[in-house]
Amino acid sequence: MQSSPDPPSAEARGRVFPRTRFIVLLSLTILLVACFVVAWETRDVMVHLPSRAGQPGSTAQNASLVDTSPWTTAQTLAAMAATAEEKEYAREAEHLADHSVDQAFAAALRRANLETQQGSLTGAALALSQKVNELKQFVAQDQEAVNRLAASAKGAKPGAADDNTEDDPDLGIAKAQLNLDSDELAELAQSLQEAEGDKGAEIKAELEAHESTMKAYDAQASQPAETAVVAVSRNGTLAKRLESWFRQNTRIQMLKQAQQQAQAKVDDISAAQKEIQAQLDAVASTPVFAGDAKGRLAKIQARSARRQLLSIYDDRVQTQQRLGSVYEKWATQVGRQHRIVIHLIVNSCAWVLGILLAMVLATALMRRLMRLSNLEARDRHTLRAVLGLSINVVGFGCVLLVIFGAPSQIGTILGLATAALTIVLQDFLLAFLGWFKLIGKRGLRVGDTVEIDGVSGEVTDIGLMATTLLETGSLGERGYPTGRRITLMNGYAIRGKYFNFSTAGQWMWDQFEVTIPEALDRSLMLEKVLKEAEEETAANARHAEEEWRRASSGGDLGNLRAHPTVNLLPSVDGRTIEVRYVTSASDRAETRARLYQRVLEILRREGNAVATPPESAAKN
Repeated sequence: MQSSPDPPSAEARGRVFPRTRFIVLLSLTILLVACFVVAWETRDVMVHLPSRAGQPGSTAQNASLVDTSPWTTAQTLAAMAATAEEKEYAREAEHLADHSVDQAFAAALRRANLETQQGSLTGAALALSQKVNELKQFVAQDQEAVNRLAASAKGAKPGAADDNTEDDPDLGIAKAQLNLDSDELAELAQSLQEAEGDKGAEIKAELEAHESTMKAYDAQASQPAETAVVAVSRNGTLAKRLESWFRQNTRIQMLKQAQQQAQAKVDDISAAQKEIQAQLDAVASTPVFAGDAKGRLAKIQARSARRQLLSIYDDRVQTQQRLGSVYEKWATQVGRQHRIVIHLIVNSCAWVLGILLAMVLATALMRRLMRLSNLEARDRHTLRAVLGLSINVVGFGCVLLVIFGAPSQIGTILGLATAALTIVLQDFLLAFLGWFKLIGKRGLRVGDTVEIDGVSGEVTDIGLMATTLLETGSLGERGYPTGRRITLMNGYAIRGKYFNFSTAGQWMWDQFEVTIPEALDRSLMLEKVLKEAEEETAANARHAEEEWRRASSGGDLGNLRAHPTVNLLPSVDGRTIEVRYVTSASDRAETRARLYQRVLEILRREGNAVATPPESAAKN
């Protein structure tokens, strides 16, 4: 006796996933969690605005001597303005930001000059300063020599050109020396500025770059925009409204960040303003001797420069405050639009819920009506399935229209949908086209005996899409229904896979078998049965041969013969004969019945003759 296999362990029974599938599922889960973590860590990337130079988050554009972040922020936000009201705030913000940056450049230049004036030269800078002063004297002497020689040459030759050096070599030498000293003076002055830390030239270069950028920006024509109500109402679908809601949410966050930056800029400028005020107080408290005119002049110039800086800082503070106020109003306007979009989203959701509720109510009402109808159970089930599917298709189609709207590329979508439906519904299309062929002159009629795709039967119904047959038996049993009702799609008419036995010219070979009693002579019975078959089927055989001959048009089909045959079949006793004959499909049952009757009559007569001997008959 073989032992039964061990039952699976509790661990194997409790395992929900196989090992490989579990590893794949775990890996995908880890990757999904990692994506969520990275997305959360970078959630503020879409609302990042350029910050103050030198602080975390500052871009390469802000890493300059003058902070242009107010203009960069305003320019970034202006590109996101979606309505006419927002564009008004954007233009005002750009104007204020441009003014703030201009004032920042002015303040930077004055600070650079002030630092240069206050700085004391040492080392290499002092040596360069001395060389610059010496070269200035040389340049002045060269210029004086050139003027003197030019005046002498002009007096000697009235009407001569000022730059004519061919007749006066001394004047040409003097001008060449002047140019050489001037070039050297320019190079030393540049080196002196670098040694002193003078940033005025670099600030001027940045100012020129900013002005060129502003000219290019102003040259761009501003595009007109619609008002908030009109622009938001154009988002007719739920998907577009949700997209607009997310964009507005991002815009509000960016505007709040810009407002915070403007306030931070006010704090920075106020701190610099306090520093300048402290320097101004220090300069004012510095004593100057009554006879020191140079010291008094320097003190007055220092106080004037710092007062100018204070005035610029005051203007920048006010500009940044106004800029923050504009951003606040802008954010408030976007908030109003945000409420409009929320209202529209709620309306779309209400439509979706209403459609779903209508689907539920329509399904319930349909089921109620189906229960009250007098239809048969099968028909009621079919109708309920069709109506339920129709309700679901129409309902979900309406939901998709509310969410995504009507497709924009109608022609392309219809073409693709038509091609897809043609492929998917090709059997139904062939069935529909086959119906036209079936109702034609050479088609089928109710009551015809046909063979379709190997299925034989009598036609009971020819519908628009399908043909219904009452199935009959095989070739030897034709005319005897099996009781099965078979429905076939009409596509067989297009493919040509059917045969109609009921139309004119449709002849068939039929056959049956008969067992001869042992007492009868087989040869005699074969002759008599053949004679009866020939008499019964003579007309059919003649008509069949004529139609075959006409149909063959001289081919081999014209040589066919329709004479009946009677054959002795091999069997144990050798007394079974087979009768084959040609008959039309329409009256094959009647022909077979008549032949059966005539063969039975022969058997009865021959059997009676064998049962009554001649002697008995003579006595009687």
